[in-house]
Amino acid sequence: MSERRATSDTEPAVLRSSAPTSLWGSFRSSLRVVFVGGVISFRALFNWLNPYIFVPTMLIAPVFQILLFAYVGRSAGVGNDGFYVIGNAVQYASIPCLFAMANTIAGERFTQTLGIVLSTPVNRVALFLGRSLPVVANGWFVAMVALLVGGRVLGVDLPPRVWPGIALCVVVASASCTGLGLLQASIALRVRSTAVLSNVLFGILLVFCGANVALDALPAWMASVGRALPLTHAIEAARRIAGGAALGDVGGLLVREALLGVVFTVAGLLALRYVEAQSRRHATLELQ
Repeated sequence: MSERRATSDTEPAVLRSSAPTSLWGSFRSSLRVVFVGGVISFRALFNWLNPYIFVPTMLIAPVFQILLFAYVGRSAGVGNDGFYVIGNAVQYASIPCLFAMANTIAGERFTQTLGIVLSTPVNRVALFLGRSLPVVANGWFVAMVALLVGGRVLGVDLPPRVWPGIALCVVVASASCTGLGLLQASIALRVRSTAVLSNVLFGILLVFCGANVALDALPAWMASVGRALPLTHAIEAARRIAGGAALGDVGGLLVREALLGVVFTVAGLLALRYVEAQSRRHATLELQ
């Protein structure tokens, strides 16, 4: 009897001690998926070992976009060079954020590995958020390089004290736009290519988010749409900081930008979950 009682007394303790261990192991596994899996996926997506792809697409193209609109603005007598440098540099973060997130799905589908990825028991939130973190970092890097180079070419001199605030604005903008890219990625479970949609969204952001035309100068309905899109509030915040405003003065704009990113991210994860379930039901995960 005493031996049987001792065994029963130890069982709850063993179960209680194994639960935290199991939770900790699951947490560590999710962290590994987020950071290690995300970096590996991003390297494969952008072919980091070949700079001939990355440099022209991500570092040279935004400078020419800045120059185009800056000289259009000069000809029209509207705005100044700093207005176009900041607006287009931050807006160009949408290229890596939209295309990269969409291709995390479309690329797997093209190489016939999407079924293998989605058949794993890994947490879907960790899987897709892990793939989004390098995208946010890349969007920030692209925008900052465009801002630095475009400013140097056009002679826009930003004092050193404003750069940390602008860098923070670009981080928030990249994260927010990556949320929109995650929502777009769910469509890649159904369509053959998302490149056309990425270009359409890039154009919409270019027109509506105030990169080249101030929201006050847009029709009311366009300004309303722009305020519901990523990048708009971050661009305005970056311009105010460049004009001498303190970071606290633009806190409301950055909070609104971050909230938009959260909304688009949650919507993207829910859409991915729904479309994945429908694709499994109709056996269309890797249908080309």
